[in-house]
Amino acid sequence: MPDRRTERHEQTREEILTAAWGLARGQGVTGWTLREVAQAVGMRAPSLYVYFASKDAIYDAMFAQGYRELAARLAAMPELDDPVDRLRAGARMFLDFVVEDIARHQLLFLPVVPGFEPSSGSYAVAEQVLEELRSVLLEAGIDGQSSLDLYTALISGLATQQVSNEPGGTRWIGLVDQALDMYLASELPASDARHR
Repeated sequence: MPDRRTERHEQTREEILTAAWGLARGQGVTGWTLREVAQAVGMRAPSLYVYFASKDAIYDAMFAQGYRELAARLAAMPELDDPVDRLRAGARMFLDFVVEDIARHQLLFLPVVPGFEPSSGSYAVAEQVLEELRSVLLEAGIDGQSSLDLYTALISGLATQQVSNEPGGTRWIGLVDQALDMYLASELPASDARHR
């Protein structure tokens, strides 16, 4: 039999996270207070501490939640036999994921919260996503930390340019194939840089 008290506790935690995301989207990632979150869920601010020890603990849960959403998107992608096709599809999926929620992009990929560092448990979710990317790169014949770093810098750079300079547009998203062609040309032998 399910523990109703635990279920209620988890449900309230989810309501708090939903409220925090809503405030982050409306007021900026750092522009909300615990009092505002408490008001949004119909409780007094001190009651939040039953669910989260601090504002950073809420950020930590939001960080993990955001990466779980990204991992779910990765898992839901169609199976493609060619790893280069998977890299291209993954880049497009990531760009779509980033531009649809600027607050999530900022929390997950930019250091916008002074002093915030995700806990080891939350960061492990992010590392899982990165390892998935590393395995696709390896299948495509691309190995090494610098190659992984270049890929992530390239794709996250396009995402950051898009949300910073043309939110809601496609100017930088539209460059993904050209950027990947350049990346593949530099990382793969000429005979392997397929699907240009």
